[in-house]
Amino acid sequence: MTTKNSLYERAHRRRNPLTDRWVLVSPHRNTRPWNGETHRSSQAPRPRHDPACHLCPDAQRATGERNPPYTSVHVFDNDFPAVEASPDNDSAAGPDNSALFAAQPVSGTCRVICYSPDHDRPMSRLTDTEIARVVDCWADQTRALGAQHRWVQVFENKGEMMGCSNPHPHGQIWATDHLPDELNVEDEQQRLHWSRHGSPMLRQVADHEFEGPRQVLANEHWLVIVPYWATWPFETLLLPRFGVRRLDEIPVSARATLAGALGDLTRRYDRLFDCEFPYSMGWHGAPYDGTIHDDTHRRGEAALHWQLHAHFFPPLLRSATVRKFMVGYEMLAEPQRDLTPEQAAAQLRELATSRR
Repeated sequence: MTTKNSLYERAHRRRNPLTDRWVLVSPHRNTRPWNGETHRSSQAPRPRHDPACHLCPDAQRATGERNPPYTSVHVFDNDFPAVEASPDNDSAAGPDNSALFAAQPVSGTCRVICYSPDHDRPMSRLTDTEIARVVDCWADQTRALGAQHRWVQVFENKGEMMGCSNPHPHGQIWATDHLPDELNVEDEQQRLHWSRHGSPMLRQVADHEFEGPRQVLANEHWLVIVPYWATWPFETLLLPRFGVRRLDEIPVSARATLAGALGDLTRRYDRLFDCEFPYSMGWHGAPYDGTIHDDTHRRGEAALHWQLHAHFFPPLLRSATVRKFMVGYEMLAEPQRDLTPEQAAAQLRELATSRR
């Protein structure tokens, strides 16, 4: 609990232990008048099936290929992948590969996951059973792609505000032969914590935050918090309450409760400002190459410092039409937020989550 004139009521900085970066917290700024840009919220109902949608069952995609009449989760290779399989990568770096102008070839696989055949039902409107099928798909895809690639990124961009190009509820998987920058940082910080404390960082975070002021929801196996170091106004972190490094290692019993936690959280988001809440979310788990952690370990035995987790980064600040912009000071100095994580968690925690 905070008291008047406490640190949490004044401007202060908080450190993110996963990245060793800081965020400026300015609790008083959320009361300032807003005359800036507002986003026109699109609340028009969507049809159950849209024949013009490239992701709906039996629809023709932009490449001319036709989707099957799928009735559950559907996965296919992205028609416009950000990275592609390239067996002849040696010449891809170009002539200016130097200390100042470095480049390196990349290869990988990009896939799309349609959560259900229904065009009008995002994750918040799926049943727990339907969400469990998505979880199983995540696990199957990461296991298969992890056998060939160093890193497998499961993510979802939801809503026009987050740059989603198609409203049909779907996510993506990008698997690459390199470990992306953000994961290099998380790997290093978690490994450092392990060496100092002998326990995974995020296991300790989950134990500390359970039933605390930043908890949003919890069940038998999973915990959702607004992290102490959150950057986005209603950012959340989904954590297991047991040791697990990757999506494909989640036991069957915990997959069912994960589906419940995902449905609960996304419904809370929708109810916060009474809209289909936009966000970017993604899973971070141990890479599928043990040699980047310890050359003496075989694959699957390394990465003991890792704990699986999912980040949710929603942009809305005050309402369905006012978003947080990362500009100016945020781009040039460090991120800044306008309400404390404790205040954000309290708002999410108090929401009822029955399906609409």
